[in-house]
Amino acid sequence: MSRFNNYKIWVPAFLLLVLTAGCNSSNTTATTPTANVLTANSAAPPSGAAGVCPGSVVTASFSETMNAASIDDTTFTLTGPGSGAVAGQVTYDASSDTAIFTPSNPLAVSTMYTATITTGAQDLFGDGLATNFVWSFTTAAVACQPPAPPISLTPPEGSAGVCQNTVIAATFPQAMNPATINPTTFTMTGPGTTAVTGTVMADTSNKTFTFTPSSALALNTLYTATVTTGAQDMFGNTLASNFVWTFTTATTACTASTTPAVISVAPPSAAAGACLNSGITATFNEAMNPATIDTTTFTVAPGVTGVVTLDGTSRIATFTPAANLAASTTYTATITTGAQNLSGSALAGNFVWSFTTAASACQAPVPLASAATFVVLAGSTVTNTGPTIIGGGNLGLSPGSAVTGFPPGTLTPPAVMHVTDPTAAQAQLDLTTAYNYAAGLPGGAVLPGDLSGLTFTPGLYTNSSTVMLSAGNVTLDAQGNANAVFIFQIGSTLTTIGSTQVILAGGAQAKNVFWQVSSSATLGTNSIFQGTILSLQSVSLDTGATLTGRALARNGAVTLDGNTVTAP
Repeated sequence: MSRFNNYKIWVPAFLLLVLTAGCNSSNTTATTPTANVLTANSAAPPSGAAGVCPGSVVTASFSETMNAASIDDTTFTLTGPGSGAVAGQVTYDASSDTAIFTPSNPLAVSTMYTATITTGAQDLFGDGLATNFVWSFTTAAVACQPPAPPISLTPPEGSAGVCQNTVIAATFPQAMNPATINPTTFTMTGPGTTAVTGTVMADTSNKTFTFTPSSALALNTLYTATVTTGAQDMFGNTLASNFVWTFTTATTACTASTTPAVISVAPPSAAAGACLNSGITATFNEAMNPATIDTTTFTVAPGVTGVVTLDGTSRIATFTPAANLAASTTYTATITTGAQNLSGSALAGNFVWSFTTAASACQAPVPLASAATFVVLAGSTVTNTGPTIIGGGNLGLSPGSAVTGFPPGTLTPPAVMHVTDPTAAQAQLDLTTAYNYAAGLPGGAVLPGDLSGLTFTPGLYTNSSTVMLSAGNVTLDAQGNANAVFIFQIGSTLTTIGSTQVILAGGAQAKNVFWQVSSSATLGTNSIFQGTILSLQSVSLDTGATLTGRALARNGAVTLDGNTVTAP
C-alpha cells in the first residue's frame, strides 16, 4: 500500500470533524472519501504483505463515515489467480468506518490475492471514491498457527477471597477479532454450571477482554471462566482448545482492597520542551477497566481533542492529540476519578500534571516501554550461528518455539534470556504499541529507496516501499543536538549490503534512531548499523554484521551469525 496514495488518512482528526460536521441542511459541502487498508495491527493484510494466514479477514478503513448500503460484494471484492472471484460476506462497521470482507472458506496457500474497493462505495453525501482502491497480498505456504492463549488473567487462576464486584479479564499476547469474543465465547459459570450473565468488552488494542457480570457474584463460591475455541485472532485462526480458569469469591462482602494510582506520566510533570507531536501517557499501578479510560476520564487542556487508548497490559493509557500541540504552551493533563480498575475501584482523587511544549517543532522518540530492556526480541524463533555477543540488554522470545545457538553465542552480564515467560510476553506487547506508534506517525519527509551517500537531519522520513543501503554509507547528522530523534517509516523491506555503514554525526545517538519496517530487515555481511529496528516480521544479521541498537521482531524470527549486538 502506498502511503502517498493514502495521504488523506493522515489528515488530523479535528480537520475531518470540521469537514463532516459542517455538512447540514444549509451546508451540503461534501468530501471525497478515501480508503486505506488497515496496518498490521488491524485485521487487514497490508499491501504487498507476504505470509498472510489463509484464514484472514480482509478489511479497509475510510476517511469518513460511509453509506453502509454502498458497501457490499459489488463494491468490495477479492480475486485470486486468473481473476477468479472469492466468495465471501461483506459488512460495514460504522463505529470504525471499516469495511470487512470475510471469505466463505480459507484462502489458498502461497497465492496472491487482490482486493478492490470500487468507486461505487459512497459516503453519506453520495460521493464515491475518486478511483478504485486496489491492493494485493500473498498467503503463507502453510496454514497458520493457532493464536497463543491469554498470558494475563484477572482474577488469577486459583485465586481466593475475590470480591464479588470483580470484573473478569483476559489479556492475549496478540490482537484478537473482537467480533469473536463475546458472551457466547467468553463465559462464566457458578455452582452447578449455572451461567453468569454479563457483558464483554475489548480494549482498543483488541488484546484485553473484560467480562463484567450483570450483578454481584455470590459469596464463598467457585466460579469458572472460559474462553472457547470460537475466539479467533485477526487472521481467522482459532484457539487450539478452550482456555479455562477458576477463582473463589470471598466469604464476606467486600470491595477491592487496592486503589488504582498513576505511577508515571509522559511528558513528565513540569517538563519543558515537550515535542509538539508528543503523545501524552499515564501508567497505572495495576490493570484498568478499558471501559473507564476514554476522553471523558483522560483530558488535556486547554482545548485539546484526540483519542485515548489503553495498551495490551491495560496499564498504560495514551492520549493522542488530533493535531500537533501549540508551541511554547503549557498544557494540563487530568485523569479523573472516573478511571477504575478491574474491580471497580476508582482513583482516590483526580491526577493532574502539567508540561510546556517546545518553542519549535521537534520529533518525539518512539515509546518502547519494557521492550527497551531487550536488544534481541523475536516472535517465532531466535537462531544463532557463530560467536555472537549480546551486550547491554536482554534476549527474549514470545510466544515462539525455541532459542538456539547459545552457546556458541553469549550474553554479557547483566543481560539475561527470557524465553516465553511473562517478561518476554510483556515486552512483545510493548513492542506492538511502539511499532504501531511509529507506523502511525503522520506526515514525514520523503525517504529515498536507496540511502547510499545521503545525509539525514533529525525528523520523520517515510517510504511506502523497499529501502536499501546499496553501497558506502548513510549519515545521520544531529546538528549538535544530542537529543535529536530520527524515525524512518519503511513500507516493505529494509536491506543493507555488505560492509555498508550507518554513521552518526553531530552528536546523534543510536538510542534516538528508530527504523519501523513493515516487512523484514536484513543487515549485510560485516555491515555496521545504528538504531532500533522495529520489524513486523523478521530481522536477520548476516555474518559479522554489527548492530548498536535493537533487533525487535513482532511476528517472525531474529537470525544471527557471529554478530555483535549492543544496546544503544
